[in-house]
Amino acid sequence: MDRTRVTARRRDLGPDLVLEVLEETTSTNAVAAQRARAGAAEGLVVVAEHQSAGRGRLDRSWEMPARSGLIVSVLLRPVLATREWPWLPLLTGYAVGRTLREAGFPAAGVKWPNDALIGDRKVAGILVEVVDTPTGLAAVVGIGLNVDLTPEELPVPTATSLALEAGERGVPDRADLLADLLATLLDTYRDWQRDSADGADGADGAQRLRAAYRDACVTLGRDVRVELPSGEALLGRATDIDETGRLLVEGPDGEVAVGAGDVVHVRPA
Repeated sequence: MDRTRVTARRRDLGPDLVLEVLEETTSTNAVAAQRARAGAAEGLVVVAEHQSAGRGRLDRSWEMPARSGLIVSVLLRPVLATREWPWLPLLTGYAVGRTLREAGFPAAGVKWPNDALIGDRKVAGILVEVVDTPTGLAAVVGIGLNVDLTPEELPVPTATSLALEAGERGVPDRADLLADLLATLLDTYRDWQRDSADGADGADGAQRLRAAYRDACVTLGRDVRVELPSGEALLGRATDIDETGRLLVEGPDGEVAVGAGDVVHVRPA
């Protein structure tokens, strides 16, 4: 990872960005959380060439070979009320998908709530964790993006990497890709909060984000199976995203608002 290529974009990323590049660590989210508890300000970015104990949702283990992807965590301190924070993983997924489309992957989209896909295959995962710090709650946004993984290195058969999808155009440089991703993520984040920072309640920013996310979300309009935290499965058609970021599923007993769960896109027979 060429740090100078990222810091050269500081004007795009904002003066408060602090970049920390680690050769290896257990988890970039854990490092960012530790820095947050020690008083780090919003804008800290922790990048690792390799992490040995990465985690996904539901404490699933997650690992990729060294220098084969982007492993990054961003420390945020939103000014919006915590009831709005469930939008953070959706916001991040939207930013990843938009970055990939602008990098030449037009089939990139977002799967509710926190995966980025190219076609039907997962190329990135997102984990947002809330951290209690001496100056208030903070959010650590973790992103793992498969860049140069070979078919043998993919964690599951339903995954992919940019190298496998790029074809003749080639794979973007990881440092340039990171700078583009951070610029898009922070721009989307600031727009989400802009009305609140100006003294309003943030509703307009949330509606802009909701509209943009709905356009990018490939889950909508699909038949899905949702594995709920209770252990039950909900079968139905994903119809919309509500004002709080929940997925609306039209099931056999009517419409259900899903706030958490693993979603499987059901392929037509």
